[in-house]
Amino acid sequence: MFLQQLFNGLTTGSAYALIALGYTMIYGILGLINFAQGEIYMCGAFVAVLLLATGKVNFFIAFAAGMGAAALLGLILERVAFRPLRGAHPLVPLISAIGASIFLQSLALLVFGPSDRPFPIQFTFSTVTLGGVAISTLQGAIFAAALGLMALLVLFVRFTRYGKAIVACALDRDTARLMGINVDRMVALTFIIGSALSGAAGIMMAIYYNATYPRMGLLPGLKAFSAAILGGVGNIPGAILGGLVLGVAESLGAAYIASGYKDAVAFVILILVLLLRPQGILKGRGH
Repeated sequence: MFLQQLFNGLTTGSAYALIALGYTMIYGILGLINFAQGEIYMCGAFVAVLLLATGKVNFFIAFAAGMGAAALLGLILERVAFRPLRGAHPLVPLISAIGASIFLQSLALLVFGPSDRPFPIQFTFSTVTLGGVAISTLQGAIFAAALGLMALLVLFVRFTRYGKAIVACALDRDTARLMGINVDRMVALTFIIGSALSGAAGIMMAIYYNATYPRMGLLPGLKAFSAAILGGVGNIPGAILGGLVLGVAESLGAAYIASGYKDAVAFVILILVLLLRPQGILKGRGH
């Protein structure tokens, strides 16, 4: 049972990690939390569902389009809700982010209605039993895809010109600007990448739970925020580790304590981390 819950937790934890990367990248470069990440997650899922519902679009095209729509929404939020407030008191962009989150939830509720929409997946998944652990090919595909996206992000940040420029801006925006880096462009790129990853997570979890609805990003967004804090907010490897640890803890808590406490696990962990190790497992930005 332990191994079964471990793999279940890694599946959901990989989605939390993708959203947490959006939180941590934006915090790393701007020092603020984008609480609309959950709604960006929801946007990616809805765009993919709507395209697949037409019956004329390939799944992989719909997946890419969902990520693209999430990236575009992230860019719009950066331009509208955050860039005009840069340099203001930290509470001001935080309130703006919360307002954007509520607005996007309400807009989705108005446009799509409150009912769940099933995900029109075009594949048939099977279950493989290994050492007493039942692993569905869907879980394996989600976990592998999430790990692939995380690996691509790490490679991008470490080995590309733009990735190094983002790191430079995160370390010191003023010095990066003096070195000829277009800070506004790097901030926008950070929002695009972080939002695309959240959109991918939304599509994966919509497939996993076979449900898409306007408030689907609320809890995952809050849990991913907890994962970012757990790993060390502003730290990319920390966000990945925090998401995976949180997913496993949530799954084990539901199995060994009570399923009704599943959603509480993330917030109990958040409280404990803030009390015992506020810098996170890996030290985050500013530590």
